[in-house]
Parts: sequence; C-alpha cells; structure tokens
Amino acid sequence: MSKNGKSRFDRRELLKTSAMALGGTWLAGEMAEAYPKVVNTNSSPSTLKITDLRVANVVKPGPSPCPIIRIDTNQGVYGLGEVRDGASPTYALFLKSRILGENPLQLDRIFRKIKQFGGHARQGGGVCAVEMALWDIAGKVYNAPVYALVGGGKFRDKVRVYADTTESKDPKVYGQRMKERKEVMGITWLKMDLGIDMVSDTPGTVTMRSDLTDWEMNQLPHPLLAMEVTDKGIAMLEQYVAAVRDAVGMEIPLSMDHLGHLGVKSIIRLGKAYEKYNLSWMEDVIPWTYTDLLKQISEESPTPILTGEDIYLKEPFQVLCEKHAVSKIHPDLATSGGILETHKIGDMAEEYGVPMAMHFAGTPVSCMANVHCAAATQNFLALENHSLDVPWWSSLVQEGVKTPIVNHGWIDVPDRPGLGVTANEDVVRQHLAPGSGYFEPTPQWDQERSWDRLWS
Repeated sequence: MSKNGKSRFDRRELLKTSAMALGGTWLAGEMAEAYPKVVNTNSSPSTLKITDLRVANVVKPGPSPCPIIRIDTNQGVYGLGEVRDGASPTYALFLKSRILGENPLQLDRIFRKIKQFGGHARQGGGVCAVEMALWDIAGKVYNAPVYALVGGGKFRDKVRVYADTTESKDPKVYGQRMKERKEVMGITWLKMDLGIDMVSDTPGTVTMRSDLTDWEMNQLPHPLLAMEVTDKGIAMLEQYVAAVRDAVGMEIPLSMDHLGHLGVKSIIRLGKAYEKYNLSWMEDVIPWTYTDLLKQISEESPTPILTGEDIYLKEPFQVLCEKHAVSKIHPDLATSGGILETHKIGDMAEEYGVPMAMHFAGTPVSCMANVHCAAATQNFLALENHSLDVPWWSSLVQEGVKTPIVNHGWIDVPDRPGLGVTANEDVVRQHLAPGSGYFEPTPQWDQERSWDRLWS
C-alpha cells in the first residue's frame, strides 16, 4: 500500500509482471509458485494480538525453580520463554497486563515498554522471559528460526558447551571427575568450582573475622568482609588445579568459579599462583559493580578475569569493556535483556576485543534461546550448562532437538521456526513446583495497572 493508501499491489501479480518483463518463463512459473510457501498462512501478522500469559514452574536439581512462560495469541500461535532460574514467576506475571492486546511482532516496541520493570540478577527474569517468547512467536509466524531473525544468519551450526562438576576435597578424585566430563561426556571446555571453603577447615589457610553472621556472609560485597587467603591456603588450592590439569591435560580450556568472598589482593595473588595452569578465566571474583577494582585485578593478575551473569542491559557491559576491566564477559540471557539485547552486547564487546561466553542454568527452553543467540553472535565462546547429570532434563521439551540436547559437548542449532521446541507436557507436569499447575489461567494479573511513564 502506498503512503496515501490509494494503491494496492498483489505480490503474486507483481512477481508475474516482473517475470514477463524479463522474458523469463521460469521466473514467472517457478518463483511465483514458490513464493507463498514461506508464508505462514495460519497467521495474519498485522492482526496478531497477545491474549494470555501463563506459567509452568519447573523444579530441577541445581539452580531452581525455573518458571517457563507461555504467551498466547488470538490466532493460536504461542511462544515459550523462561524466567531466570531461582526467580519468582511474578517477575513475568507482573508484565501480563502491560502486554495484553499488543501485537507480539512489535518486539522492539514491547521491549522498550517493559524493560523499565527489569533489573540486575533475577529481577531481569520477567522481561527476558517475555522477550524470548515474543521471538518464538515471530519465528513461527515468519517461518524462520530465531537466529535468522536476530542476526541475519548464523556463524556456527553447533554451540560449544562448558560445564563444571561436583567438587571433591580429594584433589585426585576431583581431577578424575573432571576427566570423565572430558572423556565420557565429550565436554570440550571445563570449569571447576574452587573456593576457600575447600581448605578453610585447615588451620592457617584463611584470615577472617570470627562470628560473621549469615547476613554478612551472604549480603555484604566481597571487599567489605576483609577476608584474605594465606600462602598456606593458596598452596593447598593450587594442589586441586594441578590435579585437574594432570588429569585433563593443558590443551582443553579450563575456567574457575566460586573462589570465595575474598579481598582484591587475595584474588590477585591467586591469579598469579594459577598462571602456570593457563586458566581461561576466574569468574565473578568481586561484584561487577566495582569497575575500578576489577580493572586493578585484571591489570595485576596474569589469569584472565570474567564477569557479567548478573548484569541487566547493554550499558553496564559497555562500561566494563571500554575500561578493559575484564578480559571476557558472560551475560546470562535470562538477565541481560533477552535474545536481541544479548546479541547486541556481544557485538558491542567485539568492538573492544572482548569475547563473550554465556552463563546459563535453566531448562531447555531458555537453553534454546541461548543457542540461537550464540549461533548469531560472532565473538561467542561457549555456553554453560548445569544439568548434564539430570537424566530427564532434555525431555522437558520435544520436537526440533536431538536427545540428549547436549551431545558430546555440543548443541546443534535448530532450523525449525522460532526457538524450535515445544514443551513436553507429560515430563513438565512430573517436575512442577509443589502446589503449582501446568500453564493454568492467570486472570488475576489481567488488570494490573499503573502510570508507568518515567518522565513528566
């Protein structure tokens, strides 16, 4: 239709006319006939409207619960998304009344409308879940996988997975467990959790105040605890890293997480002690908000520093990358703003020479959102998975994915429309949070209203 609304063109006729003008009978016949096949005739995009948002709250081993959301439309097309692991479904349900009646294909407009209700860490989970579900709908309507819509294509056909394993206070046992990850499961990027709790029961390993309360231990940022590891403690921790490297070799990438709530100087000393083991990164060594302290650690530690799983939206990542406060970033797509925002974060980081791993600990729904984003983002390294030892994890979804989803350390990028998966109702029902139901109606959230504009 022209801008004044007076002219209408039929696309089929336009193709035929063009073909005749070119004198190409093949173009007129073959192309004209093929053209409508990519259009989802079950959907009328311009009249699509959101009619409902429902939740199935899944409980699994490890980070949990994991609220899966379903956004329904007036044309039977629906989308799946997932609130970040450990977060409340309320973060998504709160947004229901703000998206009802909207055309789900207006993704950017809806995201701009609701992103003010997200925040760092789990507070971003609702906005991200909605964003994932909208992309799932868009892919189904336009008959295209999400990676094609977000990135214009893909850089890879399969996505590398990295994973940790259960710790052991026996270094040799720990090393053997990591070796099994590599040789039995085929994992090609390993991560080990190694904190001061592994050695703190040995006298002379950690210097800390006595009688710290649970609130202080769990709520005070690392630098405020005045906790430091001793030379003896570092030597004992180093034994674990040496045992793992002996077991898996120096060739495979090895990362480290959960070092403990230590001070800046202790982190630097650990980074120097681990230099000979060529770690890919030490993760979340202090809260990401301390940009200058992270920069200090990065400058003085030969072991690379990584952070990002609790950051919402691109702008804070840009601060870290501009100042080269970290060597690598790892957004959690269920916190960082969803699929498109995480893709933008990756592209931004690439401009500063910073590669991007991706943190993830949810169900296959969020996993596939991550896979599409990873496939479409050039500077991607590897995607985390916390459910390699959960036998039914892959079965939470069906269609479009191989079982198991993680196959010898890789996940195939699906080419089915949208995220490429549907919920397996029987399996999901077996693992619902006590007292919750399977995508039950949520009319109590239909009328939530406020004046949400941020300026007067």
